[in-house]
Amino acid sequence: MEKQAKIIDGRILSTKIREKLKKEATKFEKKNKRPIGIAVVLVGEDPASQTYVKNKVKACEECGIKSFVIMRPAETSQDELDQIIRDLNESIEVDGILTQLPLPKHLDENHVLDLIDPKKDVDGFHIQNAGKLFVGQDSLVPCTPAGIVELIKSTGKRMEGKHAVIIGRSNIVGKPIAMLLLAQNCTVTICHSRTKNLARVTKRADILVAAIGRREFVTGGMIKRGAVVIDVGINRHEGKLYGDVNYDQASKIASHITPVPGGVGPMTITMLMSNTIKAAQATLETPQK
Repeated sequence: MEKQAKIIDGRILSTKIREKLKKEATKFEKKNKRPIGIAVVLVGEDPASQTYVKNKVKACEECGIKSFVIMRPAETSQDELDQIIRDLNESIEVDGILTQLPLPKHLDENHVLDLIDPKKDVDGFHIQNAGKLFVGQDSLVPCTPAGIVELIKSTGKRMEGKHAVIIGRSNIVGKPIAMLLLAQNCTVTICHSRTKNLARVTKRADILVAAIGRREFVTGGMIKRGAVVIDVGINRHEGKLYGDVNYDQASKIASHITPVPGGVGPMTITMLMSNTIKAAQATLETPQK
């Protein structure tokens, strides 16, 4: 009988972390006579974005964080959106700000992300936070990579000295998770669409992170026996969700694996809550003028 990989359940881990976060948020509110606050800016009526925002609001309620949802029509101008961000930067009720992506095409996403106060940038996308992550300084880091590190830690396996291979080089997942795993003293390889002999590289991975957005791209033949496999992909096909990893094949070879759904996804929103609390606590340490 083949040994099956242990499932790294993101929902269970997320619930445990949110319980701790709620205690921190409650303690903050008692001490400061106000709740921790996060503002979510949603421009347009993209159904997926609306669902994500609802999930974030629900998570806020679970963690004792006050959410402010600012909804604007798709035709909102760049100047109007910029002013909304500036107002939120100045608000003493708002500790964290995120703009739900994607924005309508006439709006400049990079400009908007860089306009957010880095201290309130709970998505971790501001160029200043990205730079701090790169040089190893404490910062607000992107939520999905932060969640991945927690998922790997939950296996009980040491990361130090392990070879981590990441498939995908996006600014949101691939690059930041590489920096975080380097900080855990892993040896890190980033693979991408131009990587030659990809399977030869991935089969050397003690930790394999797949984040490319291609349904079941990673097969069992690409995985080292006993590896920890983190599947970041969310691919819809014929009404079902699939990851970037062929789960049936990988689960017979890996020691631990995240499912899709129920793996990385829940942890992403949980780490958003964690970043918001961290931002609030840092604001107290360096009060605004």
